[in-house]
Amino acid sequence: MVAFILGIIEGLTEFLPISSTGHLILANQFFSFSDENFSQTFDMFIQVGAIGSVVIYFWKDLWIIESDKKVKRDAVATWLRVLVAVIPALILGFLFHDIIETYLLNPMTVAISLISGGIVLLFIEKQFTRRIYDTIPKLPFLTALGIGFFQCLAMIPGVSRSASSIIGGMSLGLTRVAAAEFSFFLAIPTLTAASGYFLLKHALSFSSQQFILLFFGFVIAFIVAYFVIAFLMRYIKRHDFVPFGYYRIILGVIVLIYFYFKN
Repeated sequence: MVAFILGIIEGLTEFLPISSTGHLILANQFFSFSDENFSQTFDMFIQVGAIGSVVIYFWKDLWIIESDKKVKRDAVATWLRVLVAVIPALILGFLFHDIIETYLLNPMTVAISLISGGIVLLFIEKQFTRRIYDTIPKLPFLTALGIGFFQCLAMIPGVSRSASSIIGGMSLGLTRVAAAEFSFFLAIPTLTAASGYFLLKHALSFSSQQFILLFFGFVIAFIVAYFVIAFLMRYIKRHDFVPFGYYRIILGVIVLIYFYFKN
C-alpha cells in the first residue's frame, strides 16, 4: 500500500511545478518504509518511472535514429542542449548532496520552499511576457546552461525541479510550452543520475521483496506521470501556471501551521 500511494504521488507531482520531492517528504511523515535507506532509494527510483513516461510521450522529439533528416537533426540538437543544461546539477549535486540530505530533508524546509516558489511562479507569470524561443532545437546553448543553473535550485526540497527549470526557461525567453518541454527533457539525465547514485549506494543491501516494491512503485509512477504530462501539455496551451503558484502557497501555509502545532 505504501509503494502504491507514493507511486501515485510521484506520478502526479513530478512534472507539475509543485515539487514531487516535497510532496514525498510530506507523505513520508504519514506513509513510509521502516528501512530509511530503502525509503530514500524508493523515493528516488520511482522518479525513473516518471522519466520513462517522458521518453514515451515525446518519443518523436527525442529519437535520434530517424530516417527524416530534419527530425533527426532536431532530436540531436535537443539532446545537445539537454546535456549542456544538466552539467550544473551533476557538479553541484555531487558537491552538496550530503549537506542537503543532512540538513534540508524536513517538512519545514519544504513548506518555506513551497511558499517562496509559489510567489516566484506568480511573479514570473505576471512580469515576464517576452517570449523569444518556441522550439528547443533553436535554443542558444548559453540559455540552456542558464536553465540548468535554475534547475539546481531544486536541490532545496520543496522548490520543485520542474518549477525551477520552467521558471528559468520562461525568464530567459522560452514560451510556456517550450519551457515545460525542456523541463521534461532535462529530467531524463538529471533524475536518472540521482536515482543511479542511490541504487549503487544501497541496492546490495535490499531484499528480493524490496526490489519488487521498487518495480511496483516504478510502474505506478510511470502510468500516472504519462497521463499528467498529457494533461499538462493540453492545459498550458490555453492556461498559465498561476493556479499552481496559489496551490504551492496554500499548501506551504498549511504545512507550516500543522508542524508548528505538532512540535
